[in-house]
Amino acid sequence: MSKEKIKVYKFGGASVKNAEAFRNVAHIVRAYGGERQLLLVVSAMGKTTNALEQALDLAYRQQDFEAVFQQSEAYHADVLQELFPSPDSAAHRRIKQLFDELRSALQRISSSDNYDKAYDQVVSYGELISSALLHHYLQEQGLSNTWVDSREYIQTDSTWREARIDWPGTERLIKRDLPPLLEQQLVVTQGFIGGTGENLTTTLGREGSDFSAAIFAYALDAAEMCIWKDVEGLLNADPKYFPDTVCYPEISYQETVEMAYYGASVIHPKTIKPLANKHIPLYVKSFLHPAGKGTRIGDCRFEKYAPAYIIKENQCLVSFSVKDFTFVSEQNLGTIFKALSEVRIKINLMQNSAISFSICADYHPERLHRLIGTLQDQFIIHYNTALTLYTIKNYDAESLNRVIGKKEVLLEQRTRTTCQFVCR
Repeated sequence: MSKEKIKVYKFGGASVKNAEAFRNVAHIVRAYGGERQLLLVVSAMGKTTNALEQALDLAYRQQDFEAVFQQSEAYHADVLQELFPSPDSAAHRRIKQLFDELRSALQRISSSDNYDKAYDQVVSYGELISSALLHHYLQEQGLSNTWVDSREYIQTDSTWREARIDWPGTERLIKRDLPPLLEQQLVVTQGFIGGTGENLTTTLGREGSDFSAAIFAYALDAAEMCIWKDVEGLLNADPKYFPDTVCYPEISYQETVEMAYYGASVIHPKTIKPLANKHIPLYVKSFLHPAGKGTRIGDCRFEKYAPAYIIKENQCLVSFSVKDFTFVSEQNLGTIFKALSEVRIKINLMQNSAISFSICADYHPERLHRLIGTLQDQFIIHYNTALTLYTIKNYDAESLNRVIGKKEVLLEQRTRTTCQFVCR
């Protein structure tokens, strides 16, 4: 198959949140994507993932989840009814089947189950339902397509909620089956989810649909990948916090990876590597203004970028001190890193002094308490929660003053191009 022909489009939850959004997706596909050689990766509709997480929490605590479940079912039913007025349509039957399966999955959960494993089996239904709905709607609009179950192609281990990809197996399966389909028509599949060799569902981490699309693009040697967002492109800041954002017309893989690593919400951190490895350009465009140029991410280099502002809320700052007030040694650090890995706490920032070592990480109460339980015999541990981590890439004096102001800074770190502050 010619590399120049294949494209991968990823549509997030906001782009399929209601019936009008589905109509807009069909317009974008027809106007910009074409009727074949295009693979569509879709996220769960709107805030469905949040609703399914809530239903799962209730089921896990053996509480009644039915009200939350019915609310989500009704939300999808309203969209379904507007797109497919006939209740006897294949779309109605398929969505009902998926919701019946979802209810059964919730009913089977007990408090003794592995929570993360149960999470993957339940929350994945958001993508299965939205992709089925898109498949049927595009079909009705005359856009011939095949619905593909990504769990049969994205092969992973059983690291629940953050599954690791079996790259050789995944690439082999995708190359074997999808090119012939794409020669004839569109392919619709799901983001966020994969499958194990034991036919169990896994997920790739919150907001992992970008990564899913990159996996398919990599395996298909795609000419390009495009993420359709509700913003005009890759911005230097979140418009919720900064009203005067700048859209980068073009930016390098390296710069984007660093922004994603620090927590920029536009791109999932793992998305760039498979694309960069095969020099596949990534476009970030607006589904609200699809004719706009958006941002191109690829092989390029600039002398200077506009400062990028990245904010991560719900952070905790944890400090470890050796009990006998000796220096923090490499052996001590090895012990701490091992414990962090075991409880799956990812470090967003770290710093050490003579007698203490501090980290800033996303706050997960259960994981933090397990960490403290593991290390409290060896270290004096202090922590603060409800903090915010501010990162400024390509900072200057004006950008520093703009962010910090009169905030209380608990920890600060600077390199040549990046400055980070943990603030109360």
